[in-house]
Amino acid sequence: MSLARRGLLVGRFQPFHKGHLHVIQDILARVEEIIVAIGSAQCSHSIDDPFTAGERIEMIRRTLASEQIDASKYLLIPVTDVNDNRLWVSHVVTLIPHFDVVFSNKPLVKILFSEAGHEVQPIRFYHRELYSATDIRQKIIDGVEEWKGLVPKEVAEFIISIKGDERLRAVAATDVVN
Repeated sequence: MSLARRGLLVGRFQPFHKGHLHVIQDILARVEEIIVAIGSAQCSHSIDDPFTAGERIEMIRRTLASEQIDASKYLLIPVTDVNDNRLWVSHVVTLIPHFDVVFSNKPLVKILFSEAGHEVQPIRFYHRELYSATDIRQKIIDGVEEWKGLVPKEVAEFIISIKGDERLRAVAATDVVN
């Protein structure tokens, strides 16, 4: 069986965690090269999207380098939202190089890419119940140190170095005085 030439994975990676790393490693065993599209690239400094596209790219790049994944095997490309499902796939396609297969389990992503004529294959999740960016962000907000064990070491170090943990707690704070 020959590998597909290039796969596409779209995600927000807010933050990049060990489950994401496992997915990329699994996809790279199935394709020659992967495009990692950093979705919602225009978003940052909010509870759902605390990190900039550049910060997310840096998290992923540092982790993949630490895992000794050849940089010629992946492309990290920011993709902004268009907020119109009818246009989303064509928007993504204009921003990235050609790809042969899309990897996703999200029903909407699968439908949109399939309807546009693209092959879609499922992602093999890795301990999905443990690795959830939403839960990791909440642990950071709550000051639960356990979050550092849910992300690659390089990601935890990077988030702390940019004071991303403090940023997330600040954007989660309310202006209500007790």
